[in-house]
Amino acid sequence: MRIPRPTQNEHELKDYYKNMRSRLLQLLLAMFCGSFCAAQAAAAQQYSAEKPLGAAAQKTPAYLKNAGIDQRLNSALPLGDHFRDETGQDVLLGRYFGQRPVVMALVYFKCSMLCPQVLHGLAGVLPQTGFHAGHQYDVVVMSIDPADTPADAVEAKQHFMGMLGLAGATENVHFLTGPQPSITDLAEATGFHYVRVPGPDGKMDQFAHSSVIMIATPDGRMSKYLSGIEYQPRDVRLALIEATDRKIGSLSDMVLLYCCNYSPSQGRYTVAVLRVMGIAAMGSVGALVGILYLLNKKPKQLAA
Repeated sequence: MRIPRPTQNEHELKDYYKNMRSRLLQLLLAMFCGSFCAAQAAAAQQYSAEKPLGAAAQKTPAYLKNAGIDQRLNSALPLGDHFRDETGQDVLLGRYFGQRPVVMALVYFKCSMLCPQVLHGLAGVLPQTGFHAGHQYDVVVMSIDPADTPADAVEAKQHFMGMLGLAGATENVHFLTGPQPSITDLAEATGFHYVRVPGPDGKMDQFAHSSVIMIATPDGRMSKYLSGIEYQPRDVRLALIEATDRKIGSLSDMVLLYCCNYSPSQGRYTVAVLRVMGIAAMGSVGALVGILYLLNKKPKQLAA
């Protein structure tokens, strides 16, 4: 069989494929190294956020030692305990469970410092989640002060609804007051510890407590705690999805949940570095195999 004599065009084509192969390999190597370095940087940033190097220890005041949060994940709430709604009607806590996850906050309505900030952060983030009260979740805000009255609850709810700005959500937002035994049961079930502290006038009518919102499952079990006074829409949305055992949410939410982990120590969702690295590595390997396959295909010989 006669072998065709190489032409100048064939030599140029071979050189072209050789150069393309080399450049693509360099590009893939750079992409892989970039993904690895980015993941390492994210891990370092996460470590420094959890354990800041060289940070001086801050002493907690003695009266705050008993105020804090013990995250009691999967703990059952006292659904049989009695509270009072805004109208003063006696209600069971379980009345607000059974259909949807519940976004909870424990505050006291006469507070003028931390509690308004928690409620402001909650009202600000809920509209940004893409979910709606009464459809994907309900809101229950409970007072830890047995001296708070339904009238106090009405005033606090009106202010909250003004900040929330969601028409039609009133029936699915509830502000409750209750007797000390019910408040104690709820605080114990949620791990929400607080202590009475003196106000400016010396009276023991204020409370030291943590700033946190909590997500409970439809059947009344603790699911997630989100700390602070400003909450990320992504964190609240993912927490609601997980509270329903992923019965709500989109495909992109499922992918995001795979790439993120809930961090109880930080009270928020963080990037799962190893999972992201695994996805990036698999994608790089797949792209490399595909490109090598295409480049190793013998080019068609040009007509003499």
